[in-house]
Amino acid sequence: MEPLRRYLLDTHTFLWAVQEDKKLSSTARQIIEDVDNELFLSSISAFEIANKYRIGKLPDYEYIVDNYPYIVLKLQAQELQVNTAHAFFAAKFEWAHRDPFDRILVSQASIEDMPIITNDAEIASLNWIETIW
Repeated sequence: MEPLRRYLLDTHTFLWAVQEDKKLSSTARQIIEDVDNELFLSSISAFEIANKYRIGKLPDYEYIVDNYPYIVLKLQAQELQVNTAHAFFAAKFEWAHRDPFDRILVSQASIEDMPIITNDAEIASLNWIETIW
C-alpha cells in the first residue's frame, strides 16, 4: 500500500476549492479531491481569511468566515498549528517577499516536508520548496 501523500494548501487554494473551484488547476483539483491524500490547512490561513474579510479585501467570503471549522472538516483537511519552530524559521530565512502569511506557509511547508499547493509565483520561485499547481 502506497503511503499517504501530505499537502499544505495555500490560503487562496483553500478559498478557491470551497467557493471558486474553476480557478483551480486540474492538478490542484485532483489532489484535493483524492481522498487518499492528506490535506493540511495552516492556522495562519484562518487568521488571514478573517483579517482580510474584516478589512474588506475578501468581501465575498462571509460564508467561509462564518463556517470555517465546518468547511475545513467537510474538505477533510487537518489544521496545521503554527508552532515556535515555524515562527522562528519564517522570520529568519532570506526572502525579499515580506508577506507574513506567505512566510509562515513556506516555513510550515519546509519544516513539515510538505509540498504547498499554490498559484503564487513568488512561492513557486523558491528553489527549496516543492510547489504544485
